[in-house]
Amino acid sequence: MFEVAKEQKQYETFILKDKSAGSEIEVVPERGGIISRWRDRDGEIFYLDTQRFANREQSVRGGNPILFPICGNLINDTYTYQGREYKLKQHGFARDLPWQVTATKTNDCASITIALSSNDKTLAVYPFEFELVFTYQLQGNSLTILQQYTNKSQEVMPFSAGFHPYFAVTDKERLEFDIPSDRYTEKESQETHAFDGNFDFKREEIDVAFTSLHRQSATWRDRSTNRQIVIDCDRFYNTLVFWTVKGKDYICLEPWSAPRNALNTKDRLTYIEPGSTFESVLKLVCSSL
Repeated sequence: MFEVAKEQKQYETFILKDKSAGSEIEVVPERGGIISRWRDRDGEIFYLDTQRFANREQSVRGGNPILFPICGNLINDTYTYQGREYKLKQHGFARDLPWQVTATKTNDCASITIALSSNDKTLAVYPFEFELVFTYQLQGNSLTILQQYTNKSQEVMPFSAGFHPYFAVTDKERLEFDIPSDRYTEKESQETHAFDGNFDFKREEIDVAFTSLHRQSATWRDRSTNRQIVIDCDRFYNTLVFWTVKGKDYICLEPWSAPRNALNTKDRLTYIEPGSTFESVLKLVCSSL
């Protein structure tokens, strides 16, 4: 049995449930359209820093923030388009703006559709008219995100997009990873290293990008909780970023459609013709080992 309910917490919150499976997600449209929580019978799947979430002036650390029209950061937060410089902060603006709910359904799954359109604020930093329409679908322990990116401007629209899921963990030393790449690049040094499936969690911070994927699925397992998470992407997503900070009970395994600074380098940017829509799908599955 599926259910979609609405509650007025600090923010208006939509709660999607699969009662038979004991799973649910919470969606907060006004906080960047974020899925703030995902839980099942065994507890929280997503991590959430509730203090930062309560503060509208701070970016969210937790849940599954939406990245658009860039992933990661630009050099000096700056890019050039048609001879003019623009400023975009890390991960773009979609995660900070209010989204609108356009539909909810409870037939074969619990789902909610949300939309974000360009406005004067976005046009000042990204000179394209657009509409994003995302549908979150919860069925069992599977979370599917259907995405539509529409170019409503008169020129070809370049962009990248992605997600920044924060997964709750208790003991990082008991995690196992199956990431479809044998090398990664460090964010700060830009050095490339071989990857053998292990991370050094004694480091203060790990921030690395896997940009040569040999399949569209990644898995990590938590032997502390006997859980497994599978991230299935379509070919829009060609980069996986792993990020965590020492002493914090989360890891992030982030599917991106292009690497950092892509608006400048043009590396793996997606281009949408005027009046056209690009579609993509991402699926997360949580299961017991």
